[in-house]
Amino acid sequence: MNFDNLHLVEPLLKAVTACGYEEPTPIQRETIPPVLAGRDVLGCAQTGTGKTAAFALPILQRLYTERKQQTGKRAIRALVLTPTRELAMQIYENFQEYGKGMQLRSCVIFGGVAQRPQTENLRRGVDILVATPGRLCDLINQGYIALNQLEVFVLDEADRMLDMGFITDVRKVIALLPEKRQTLLFSATMPFEVETLALTILNNPATVKVDPVSSTVDTIDQSLYMVDKMNKKNLLADILQQPEVKSALVFTRTKHGADRVVRDLSREGINSMAIHGDKSQAARQQALADFKRGKIHVLVATDIAARGIDIAGLSHVINFDLPNEPEAYVHRIGRTGRAGMEGIALSFCCIDEMKDLRGIEKLVGRKIPRLTSKWPMGVFTETVKQPRQPRAPRMAAGEVQRTYSKPMRSSNSFGDRKPSRPAQPRTRTQGSGYQTDRDGMGHARPQRAPRANAVQGSGYQRDRNAVPSSAPRATRTSMPQATAMKATPLERPTRTSSVRKSSSFDGSSRSSYGASHSSTHSAASGSTHSKSYESNGAKQRTYQGDKPASESYGHKRRYPRRPLATGEDRI
Repeated sequence: MNFDNLHLVEPLLKAVTACGYEEPTPIQRETIPPVLAGRDVLGCAQTGTGKTAAFALPILQRLYTERKQQTGKRAIRALVLTPTRELAMQIYENFQEYGKGMQLRSCVIFGGVAQRPQTENLRRGVDILVATPGRLCDLINQGYIALNQLEVFVLDEADRMLDMGFITDVRKVIALLPEKRQTLLFSATMPFEVETLALTILNNPATVKVDPVSSTVDTIDQSLYMVDKMNKKNLLADILQQPEVKSALVFTRTKHGADRVVRDLSREGINSMAIHGDKSQAARQQALADFKRGKIHVLVATDIAARGIDIAGLSHVINFDLPNEPEAYVHRIGRTGRAGMEGIALSFCCIDEMKDLRGIEKLVGRKIPRLTSKWPMGVFTETVKQPRQPRAPRMAAGEVQRTYSKPMRSSNSFGDRKPSRPAQPRTRTQGSGYQTDRDGMGHARPQRAPRANAVQGSGYQRDRNAVPSSAPRATRTSMPQATAMKATPLERPTRTSSVRKSSSFDGSSRSSYGASHSSTHSAASGSTHSKSYESNGAKQRTYQGDKPASESYGHKRRYPRRPLATGEDRI
């Protein structure tokens, strides 16, 4: 039988011929006729047998032959839900390849990237939408997507979509679909519990099970190495350096494990890349594209790459860690041996994974052959997991948790924590203020400048607890520089200036005012105010006038004004 016997339209026949398909696979022969007839289908077949074309070809033909006259933008008529972004992108590319020349628009949406380009495509109108559940529900809530005119609903990898991780979002989407629709479910594995749940959303379905459920492809050569956990990286590097390994997809159980394998292979000179949930979507697509084009020969991944990813010419699949779910083993090794080609699947098993191995062998119905290596298993005691530390007891009602206003530790500008400097004892010395000893690192602590002692009756008390006195200022000898006079607006003092030059002043240099300073104040009103400044044989200035009002209250200028320059000083 060829595709002409399936009654496909001419554009689809040209597309499958361009793709290199010569005759339909068993799942395609059994699925395409009931889908074209409008029936619901529950399809289960081995990995790599063409399940995507089994539902994509009849959907394209139905939408092409039943085109409606629409005045506004196109409404979504077919929806395909997938569990991973990589699988969604692959299905979208298949729809684009199969539907050339049919004037049907398709679009793919998934999380991890900006939604603006996706919403712009939705505004222009699409016929076929491929999506992951999370981004689909988000855009529905934002009002970008309406599913009231949907005709065909597809759940790819139905066992995963109806699992506990996606069942909530899937039920939200199904609640928004029209009651009159066609529902298609496809998967390579179908546990009994998932199949029972799937039948609740199907209406009189046609069940298509070409091969035994959860069976592996016969063209895949499966082998197992019994090796200790600490020697897995050595065994992996030895296998990847063999010339018969053209390309290898390595599966790990955790994201951190995938990154650790990449680092270990890099130390051995093997170039590899990792894809997992913590990677950005651009990095995941770039790594997968480089692996498909042959730029890198080793790709390390978690189970996000185990579902539906089609990599042409993949020679080896290596299970660095055995999966917790036996069904995941079938999907992992199904990345090789696709479309009738041969492939090799190798698995590493340590003593802690013996329970998972027994579940896998029970599911596939055969015992996986053992191989020997230079690192045989030497540890036969399972690792005992340490119990988790108990949480701190909750506070009783009314109990207040103590907090500290200051941190117990200080941190530098780089965020590194360091212990705070211990407090140093302070010692008081006469006339020198507070002084401290040197700290433990040999740095002297800053000291306060000595304070000027106040004379009794000067009008300015140094004692903080004492009240400032209003008594007139007495003679004070603490001003090293000249103080400018400031008169009150009502009584402006008279000021006379006499400048005399010493015989030692040659005019070529100007000396600063000396430290000798005397000031005399008179308590009587209208008294004269006299200040004299003497230099070491340089200059002497004398100012006479009434006492400024500021001097009566103990006012002291911190930065005195410079005396007025007259006569020869201006030159």
